[in-house]
Amino acid sequence: MILTEDRLQDLLDKSLAELPRGTEWAVTLEGSIAEGFGNPSSDIDFLLVGRREDDLPAMPSLLFVDGRRVEIRTQSVRQLADRLRAVEEGAERPGRLSEDLLNRCQRLLHSHPLRGHALVEEVKAMLPVERFRRITAGWWAHRARQSLRHAMALLCLGECDEAVDWTRAGLVQTVKSWAAGLGETYLEPKWLSLQLDRAGHADVRDRYWELAATDPAAGDAEAAHAHLAACLAFAEEVGLTGVPWRAERLTVERVAGVTTWQTGDRVHVIRGRREVFALGEDSGAVWRSLVLGRPLPRVLAAATDTGVADPGPPLAAFLRYGLIRLAWKGGGTVTPALPLAAPPGPVTPPPSTAQPLLSVRGAAVGGPGAVDLLPLPADRFAAAAMALVWSNVVVENAVEDLTGALRRGQWRVAELTARRAVHAALRGLFSAHGVHPLPADPDLVRRFDLLPPTTGPIGAHAGELLRRTVDSAQHGDTLLTELRAYIGRVRDTVGAGSFPLSFDSADTWRATLQIGYDWLRIGAHLDAELPIEEARDLLACNGAQPHQAL
Repeated sequence: MILTEDRLQDLLDKSLAELPRGTEWAVTLEGSIAEGFGNPSSDIDFLLVGRREDDLPAMPSLLFVDGRRVEIRTQSVRQLADRLRAVEEGAERPGRLSEDLLNRCQRLLHSHPLRGHALVEEVKAMLPVERFRRITAGWWAHRARQSLRHAMALLCLGECDEAVDWTRAGLVQTVKSWAAGLGETYLEPKWLSLQLDRAGHADVRDRYWELAATDPAAGDAEAAHAHLAACLAFAEEVGLTGVPWRAERLTVERVAGVTTWQTGDRVHVIRGRREVFALGEDSGAVWRSLVLGRPLPRVLAAATDTGVADPGPPLAAFLRYGLIRLAWKGGGTVTPALPLAAPPGPVTPPPSTAQPLLSVRGAAVGGPGAVDLLPLPADRFAAAAMALVWSNVVVENAVEDLTGALRRGQWRVAELTARRAVHAALRGLFSAHGVHPLPADPDLVRRFDLLPPTTGPIGAHAGELLRRTVDSAQHGDTLLTELRAYIGRVRDTVGAGSFPLSFDSADTWRATLQIGYDWLRIGAHLDAELPIEEARDLLACNGAQPHQAL
């Protein structure tokens, strides 16, 4: 150790002087200095062990003693025993062993007793060091397999730079597994060079550093393949099993809670009933080509047959966002993870900034290859989209009523139905921008601060129309002309320019029902608020009218 026993005892005395009195502690030194590593900047980690019945905090107290940073942790014998037992019980499923749990136990088992030696050794004996070596080696081996399999998948998808990063991760994890089997179980990789020197196998050490120094050029797929092949060969040489170069053993699998919904040409993928991803034209074609359970190379080939020039990036995005998962035949789901890093799991990208968010044909996207996360929870997304569709139906109904009122000279009826059409169009505009629940109709024209500034002219136009009166056929015709222009303006803004003239014919009504049904299916799945009660009947009839001849 870089500190003498006397120096450690002196630091311990001064540290204990700053703690409350009343408990007899056994004390052991943990961490890099206890391992024989460390440097003048390394902190001093004292673990105080007591025969206490109550749980003691895992969080350390931080002291500064004689220019050294000292961490004091307190744990009861029972707490330490529970941890050691959890490691032993989790050995058969290393993927579920947490890094923090393993690290805490490793530090204890390799600690240097300073006081109460008998109690410290009693606790250590609960998990023999040889057994812990095998568990730690297995834990690192599991992680190495995951990283190397993931790198293989990324190369298959054409993501060579990311594959290089995961190859490097797998290389570190491979040599850490090998070193752990020789007793070098300290988890943090920062002391790896000293661990390899101490392990005493110069051939393995030198080959590792040779591979670690390899740096394939960015975008060089051939070099990335060669680097992974060399790392896989090294892994086999040091005893890591389960990672032959066989990409066909990687299969694309379903993820629980991920569902697909299509409206028009737009594909929406809902993750965990909470998040909605909208897919661009190319990404949607790749998604529709998926046949789950197939080997990754076959999935990639099928995606290429869709006409998408490079289906690898969309597939990689689906994998990254947890919309699909990869499994290794006989080895379960591929879940790569790095030490001392963010926990593994699906990435959640920043929300899409497309405006407006929704159209009657589907959510807005940033381009053909987009896999965009909508900035709305799934139930609000569905409710807003249903409100958008329903607002357009109401607009069509109101315009039909207005036309009939003008023919009959019913001027007051015409005024009210025109206002109804204005308000319904505004409801569609607000819904398309994700506003839900909506403000009350009279308040809509004053709430344009909720929308992008570019919609301001629509608000001004709506205010003018809401103040119009009708007392003659000429005024009525002028109002109808301006109202149609206003509706067209709103619909162009929200992507509803092709909305059917719902009440013009049987065909246009059928088309309206189909649009509504597509969105109602999503809303019902998410238990979202339906726009009207009759919508349930449309669902029950699978998008058809309830009363029609068979």
